[in-house]
Amino acid sequence: MASSPRLPRSGLRSDAGGGTIEMVLVLPLVFTVVLLMAQAAVYLHATHIAQATAAHALAATRVQHGTVETGRAEGARVLNQLGRGPLRGVHLDLTRGPRLVEVRVYGTAGSVLPFLHLPVRARSVGPVETVMNGSGDTR
Repeated sequence: MASSPRLPRSGLRSDAGGGTIEMVLVLPLVFTVVLLMAQAAVYLHATHIAQATAAHALAATRVQHGTVETGRAEGARVLNQLGRGPLRGVHLDLTRGPRLVEVRVYGTAGSVLPFLHLPVRARSVGPVETVMNGSGDTR
C-alpha cells in the first residue's frame, strides 16, 4: 500500500484558515471605508442642495418688490426641483431688512451609516436692490 508523503514535523505550522482570518479582519474595515465614502458623497450633495436653495431664495427676495414669501416660495421650488432625498428636515429662515436680505437653510444629511446624522447649514446674504431714477432718487 502506497503511503502519501508526510511533511516533517519540524515546528512549521500549516497556513490552513489564514485567508479566512485575514478576511474576517480586513472586510469590515473595507466596508466601513466604502460606507464612509458614500456618507461623504451624500453629505456633500445635501450641502450643495442647501447652498443652491439659499442662493435662489436670496435672489427672489432681494429684488425691488421681492418679499419673504416670494423667497420662501422660490426656495421650496428649488428644493422640489433638486430633490429632497439627501437633505432632510429642511427649514428656511429668511430675513429682509431695509438694506440686507439674509437666507439660512438648515437640515440634516441623509444617513448611510447608522446613527450618523450630520447637520447641513447654508447661508446667503445680499443687499436689497433699489432702482434709482435719473435724478438719483429711489423709485
